[in-house]
Amino acid sequence: MTRLFLLISTIILFSATLTPQIKVPTWARDAVWYQIFPERFRNGDPKNDPTAEEVRVPPGRSWQVSSWTSDWYRLQPWERKHDALFYQNVFDRRYGGDLIGVIEKLDYLKDLGVNALYFNPVFEGVSLHKYDASSYHHIDNNFGPDRDGDLHAIERETDDPSSWTWTAADRTFLRLIEGAHARGMRVVVDGVFNHSGTEFWAFQDIVKNQRSSPYVDWYDVRKWDDPATTENEFDYKGWWDHKTLPEFHEDSLGFVHPVRQYFFNITKRWMDPNGDGDPSDGIDGWRLDVANEVSSVFWREWRTLVKSINPEAIIIGEIWDDASHWLGGDQFDAVMNYRFAYATVDFFIDRDIDAAQFDSVLAAVRADYAPEINEVLQNLIDSHDTDRLASMIKNPGRRFDNLNGPRNNPSYDTRRPGPAHHRLQRLIRLFQMSYVGAPMVYYGSEAGMWGADDPDDRKPMVWDDLTYEPEATRFDGTAQAPDPVTFDREMFAWYQTIIGLRNRLEPLRRGSYSTVKADGDVYAFGRAGEANEVVVVLNRGADISTQLPLRGQWKDALTGELFSATAAGVEIRLSGVSGRLLVSEARPRR
Repeated sequence: MTRLFLLISTIILFSATLTPQIKVPTWARDAVWYQIFPERFRNGDPKNDPTAEEVRVPPGRSWQVSSWTSDWYRLQPWERKHDALFYQNVFDRRYGGDLIGVIEKLDYLKDLGVNALYFNPVFEGVSLHKYDASSYHHIDNNFGPDRDGDLHAIERETDDPSSWTWTAADRTFLRLIEGAHARGMRVVVDGVFNHSGTEFWAFQDIVKNQRSSPYVDWYDVRKWDDPATTENEFDYKGWWDHKTLPEFHEDSLGFVHPVRQYFFNITKRWMDPNGDGDPSDGIDGWRLDVANEVSSVFWREWRTLVKSINPEAIIIGEIWDDASHWLGGDQFDAVMNYRFAYATVDFFIDRDIDAAQFDSVLAAVRADYAPEINEVLQNLIDSHDTDRLASMIKNPGRRFDNLNGPRNNPSYDTRRPGPAHHRLQRLIRLFQMSYVGAPMVYYGSEAGMWGADDPDDRKPMVWDDLTYEPEATRFDGTAQAPDPVTFDREMFAWYQTIIGLRNRLEPLRRGSYSTVKADGDVYAFGRAGEANEVVVVLNRGADISTQLPLRGQWKDALTGELFSATAAGVEIRLSGVSGRLLVSEARPRR
């Protein structure tokens, strides 16, 4: 019996050593994320704007940087000289957003209340979105103060870190990190490791030298050019067969060694820029693009490196569905929680499910992940890959991220949302800021921005110190009644309020979760902290009175209204499409 007990104990201990310990960054539980698309956030220095050569405009074609405040669908003067179709031109547009502009607006972000910034790619790239990196060890030259000097400085560099300089744009990014950290904000950047752009220096060397290139193993080449023929037979694997995005080569061990080493080197560079062992001058983590398309073998090795540099760095994978496989404690800390977005849209916007079904869907998502992970999931609703929340609301009845713009749905309504849409937007954001996990705001939502899917979700940010042309043009070039484009101060104030409540009330960030009521249009849930409890009551329908099984004294943090429980509980009156955030005087027993 003793020997059997010892054997069982040994098996349990051995199994425990094989199961990674789940430990997430402490700060991520308190994060309120803000996503920045750099080219469209703020033009801080017009002198660094892209040139026609950088954008790869064909010779002889007129082109210029687009006016930040112009009517979005109206063709720019240079566009009218060529193809008269909006979607044939818009991807060549540049508006000049840069990191200098972000630095200018750090106090704005602090005032909004966000404390974690997620940047779409900031590394050197040709496109407006930078998911086609030309280099990972430099910030894009159009994001810093010395556009031409930066390009000249890096043209002779290789994969050897000893050859890497610090450009003006690189130093601007480090200054941004310093400014964000001084304001209590973390900085996370997009890691696009699956593929590069065709302008990436190693790929260009392969194109030039073919089999003789020292980087011959870096990419998944399918066929080499035969110099004996006039045809160029060179072919390679592109991401989803997009030839502008060649994929790095992987084998059974993940990325081949030189690619793996390059990514390890750039990870060290941006996480500990001066290499002194103190990561406080570097980024606070990574969001990993198409993370499920890269080998788990690599991610496990890479995670070990990341955590050795900064144990509190966060790793967030872009996974659109169940991410259980990736969140066992040895790969990612969190994912972009699109499953949260699906459920939110189904209940609040499309009304495909009632409150009880909504509760079941949310519970199923929470059950798939450990409690520590649920607390740091990046709860988003819209992003650079979807239509904006305000436009989702104006266009209900569609599957999430489906038929969400004029390019695939000519009946999609691109007009400015009205007061009823804004009311529902405020209710949804109240839910997002009080639910389990770390909420994320896509830039400009707080300013009242709207837009269909890419590219219309990437309009230039609406600022209160600029005057914008109204949107008086449809996507097909025809005229419409003008929609004013202005900074929505009322919406901004609402975001400030609910973000401020999340930052101030510990239960909303770290409290346990319980369903209080799920009946028809009404959904109520509790978040219990150490000292008190918060109950959030949401009504997506018409005016209603509802009874909640609560005890004690409660105060609505949004209105200041007081409620006292009777033997039957607390009766709450809710206007149509509204919510309440009730805070207990002390943690009650229910």
